Amino acid sequence: MAKKSALQKIESHEKLCRIMQKQTFEQIKEMQERIKRLEYWIVGGMGAVLLVLLTDIAWNLHLIFPFRN
Repeated sequence: MAKKSALQKIESHEKLCRIMQKQTFEQIKEMQERIKRLEYWIVGGMGAVLLVLLTDIAWNLHLIFPFRN
């Protein structure tokens, strides 16, 4: 088996680093997309909770101060 020169070892290592960096960037991008989707779900859930809370408050006010016709 022929020994690799120092230059070949460095080039091989750099190639491996570039491959790993590309994979890391792809994983980061996927995670960003997943986080964005979760943020939309959280904001939507907060909106639903707020809507229910405001509806409940309006209903309770209606019971306390009924509208007179």
